[in-house]
Amino acid sequence: MVQMRHIMLKPASGMCNLRCEYCFYTDETSKRAVPSRGMMSEETLSNILRRTLSDVTKECTIAFQGGEPMLAGLPFFRLAAELTKEYNVNNCRVNFALQTNGTLLDDEWCKFLKENDFLVGISLDGVRDTHDMHRLDAQGKGTYTRVLRGIRLLEENGVEFNILTVLTGSVCRAFRRINDFYTRQGWEYRQYIPCLDPLEEERGGHPWSLTPERFGQYLKTAFDCWYHDIGVGKKTYHRYFDNLLRIMRSLPPEACGMLGRCTLQYVIEADGSVYPCDFYMLDRYLLGNLNEQGFGELDKRRSELMFIGESAMLPEECVNCRYRPLCRGGCRRDRDYFERGLGVNYYCEAYKSFFDYAFPRLQALAAGIR
Repeated sequence: MVQMRHIMLKPASGMCNLRCEYCFYTDETSKRAVPSRGMMSEETLSNILRRTLSDVTKECTIAFQGGEPMLAGLPFFRLAAELTKEYNVNNCRVNFALQTNGTLLDDEWCKFLKENDFLVGISLDGVRDTHDMHRLDAQGKGTYTRVLRGIRLLEENGVEFNILTVLTGSVCRAFRRINDFYTRQGWEYRQYIPCLDPLEEERGGHPWSLTPERFGQYLKTAFDCWYHDIGVGKKTYHRYFDNLLRIMRSLPPEACGMLGRCTLQYVIEADGSVYPCDFYMLDRYLLGNLNEQGFGELDKRRSELMFIGESAMLPEECVNCRYRPLCRGGCRRDRDYFERGLGVNYYCEAYKSFFDYAFPRLQALAAGIR
């Protein structure tokens, strides 16, 4: 028996109704022997949920991502909710989550999400010009208006949601304008994730690429905005900064890229194939298939790959860094140079510059002075 388990399902594999130029999952699937796994069948869904819930005693998170997971259809999600109730034999707490581009939402979807307590992540890259620069549909048209419509439907139906923004170079340059817009909308829960360049390429060579210099400036600007809001009594949630405070208060961060090692994750493709991380869904990292194997066998394969153990190994430069307790090396994907192995984080200088800039104020906040 286990107390907690988190699984991420990709019910529509990498299929999507958008054509975002920087999509890391499109890049990943293109490098597999079988790029798309199609749509998840009812049998596979049943096998996954039955195995997942059979031994969880306290809490289970079931997150749906893609591609665009809503392409699997509302009947699929209704079945998932029904099967979860049926297989939850230990009456553990179940948390549903859905990451979506928001363009397929309607009132029927929102009613379902509300009734089943889904936390919805909406992908929105700021204001119209920064969003429509790279988040296009199959006809090459911008999607900003359709995403905003989806957000309004969530608000009208009382569905809990947060905003996920990909940090491209253009988003970073316009951050103050984007931050002001989110604040005016009353969107207090925001996540910002660095844009990933294609696997096994030198980074920084695309129009959307996030360079260390641009990322460092973003961190400083975003921190100033966040710190100012705290000072005027209007604190917003910023995942990275809030997790830094947790670390400084001797609490574990909930963001896996801030733990100093990879975590025990199960990312499940539409055919039941399981991988150790959303950023490593490649053939060489395949752990097994939940149609045929249990979690014990998957974990054994993970250990054989040394996926978690390897991620905890830091280069000497990191070990001796004064900011190691806060940085902890960062996300493995940003340290992975593939054939050359794991090294110093691509954004190392950005983090150092940011900590030099913000550490005294972070320290004061952690001590409860402000």
